[in-house]
Amino acid sequence: MAKFAVILPAAGRSSRFHDKNYKKPFAPLANRAVWIHSAERFINRNDVAQTILVISPDDREQFNFKFASNVAILGIEVVLGGAERADSVQNALARVKPDVDFICVHDAARPCITDAWVDKVFEAAQRSGAAIFGVPVAGTLKRVGPDNVIEETVSRSGLWEAQTPQVFRRDLLLEAYAKRGNLQPTDEAQLVERLGKKVTVVPGSSINLKITTKEDLRLAEQALKALPKPKNLGPLHPFADDDMWK
Repeated sequence: MAKFAVILPAAGRSSRFHDKNYKKPFAPLANRAVWIHSAERFINRNDVAQTILVISPDDREQFNFKFASNVAILGIEVVLGGAERADSVQNALARVKPDVDFICVHDAARPCITDAWVDKVFEAAQRSGAAIFGVPVAGTLKRVGPDNVIEETVSRSGLWEAQTPQVFRRDLLLEAYAKRGNLQPTDEAQLVERLGKKVTVVPGSSINLKITTKEDLRLAEQALKALPKPKNLGPLHPFADDDMWK
């Protein structure tokens, strides 16, 4: 059985979340932090050998205060991130175990996934070497100038919105990052594409939303009620029946 390492980037600035108390990965969602909902889809899988959460150095003290017990119980490694997303992922790559075959990168702020979806993207990556979740663009696209005036309508034919999880052969993703230079990609697939490698897109779901604003939290809470619960989910901290947000 192939072994997977999972990297959960959570070191962003959350500039559009507008909450003085929480950055979006650490905000409460259905009585757990957002990042825990994301992590719990991977930690009990037999094929996942390692899970790494990447946080900002600025958040280290508060994170340890709130979540040290969760990290210990879940067996998650915590790595300090860099200035941009790619810098954070690169820091985590340096900690991936040498016997891992594939590396999965999944947004810590994307909590509404299912075991079946993870199965699909893991299986696709094993077949092709590189696979990501994505959804076809559904809306009408407009290119807008700096004066907020429409410049053109852009055809959505063949356009997909990339999601995570994104999964790659270990050697392929390491090579992609080694050759990124000064590029700050918005996802890992962009770096793999630059190598001339094919990346398979697995049809995802609009339910697999990324938390960006507080309104997204309300949508995510409703989505979680409808989604199947993670496999083998047990207590996530030593006081599981207490309100961890008091």
